[in-house]
Amino acid sequence: MQIKSVQAWWVQIPIADDKQHVSDFGRLRTFDAAILRIETDTGIVGWGEGKNAAGSAGHYDTLVHLLNHEFGPKIIGRDPRDITWIWEDLYNGVRADKARRLGHPMPELARRGLTLAAISAIDIALWDIAGKAQGEPVWRLLGGRKADRLPAYASGGWADVDGIGHQLQSYIDAGGFRAVKMRVGAMDRSPAHSAARVAAARAALGPDVAIMVDAHGTFTVAEAKRFAHLAADSDIAWFEEPVTADDPAGIAELRAATHIPVAIGESEAGRFDFARLAAMRAADIFQPDPAYCGGITEAMRIGAIANAHNLRLAPHLWAGAPCFFAGLHVCAASPASFTVEFSLGANPMIHDLSQQPVLVSDGEIAIPEGPGLGLDMAGDLVRKFARTG
Repeated sequence: MQIKSVQAWWVQIPIADDKQHVSDFGRLRTFDAAILRIETDTGIVGWGEGKNAAGSAGHYDTLVHLLNHEFGPKIIGRDPRDITWIWEDLYNGVRADKARRLGHPMPELARRGLTLAAISAIDIALWDIAGKAQGEPVWRLLGGRKADRLPAYASGGWADVDGIGHQLQSYIDAGGFRAVKMRVGAMDRSPAHSAARVAAARAALGPDVAIMVDAHGTFTVAEAKRFAHLAADSDIAWFEEPVTADDPAGIAELRAATHIPVAIGESEAGRFDFARLAAMRAADIFQPDPAYCGGITEAMRIGAIANAHNLRLAPHLWAGAPCFFAGLHVCAASPASFTVEFSLGANPMIHDLSQQPVLVSDGEIAIPEGPGLGLDMAGDLVRKFARTG
């Protein structure tokens, strides 16, 4: 079996006006991603996804060009089941043969960012193909699953202090969630205002619902410490991206100063970044994004690092359908996973591109049973919403 064609599109799906929200990224009017289709000479099609931004916050022309004109041509004719070696060869570039022979990585200078986003899209699609070729779900190829359903948490929470309780309660009512996540940080006027919104959420939901908070890396270390102090009585389940990922020492400093578990990783790319964070004792929970960190292959490696350091895994799945389904398989197969992110903001990139409903019931989500990703992709909508020009 050989790879016959590789095609990527910048897919941009509009969000209805009444379902848009505003965060520190601004108003999200569309949901965007680089969606990848790989076809083999046997007719098997695999779908992947790469990203370089959240929601509609970024532009994907460069990533799509990289997939279609640089990385794509390199894998034409390769056996799609050689997933590890395709990953390593794309990562190491012109020194791939030396890296193979000598047994250690020799990546090119531009080894993060768009490079790993492109590798992520290819990797997810190759796992989809491998599963379909064997008639097995990806989790089976990864070593099996630990459960057929996993706990999910509702991810959203942008309302003001007067409305946050009602907004989060609506999530609970929609899927029986027992855990919810809300946004804090630069979208608020101050750490005190963020803490007041969290306190309002806790008062509305009571003591039995887990509440996570996500600052999108927008606090300074001092602001993050102040917020953690002010919100100390709100029983926060985790504090996500408290400060910029460019300051791992600051994240470690915060973790040492608070009792709130620290969750980070959606802005990190590759196992080496996560190994460094583990060594610095900067996190309690790792959150790799399969469409950015290096795909399913790398997410499983990151899960192994978390497991080896007695940390936990909760992938960042604010994404499109290929990334979300990839995350479900990673969560099912990784011993370190414990919850699944489920977007309660408008996300047509998941719900429109999957031809089967993606639902949470009684706070849990089913792990796909079908071959590959188990995703029945709406290919016609990919082409309909693909940007041109």
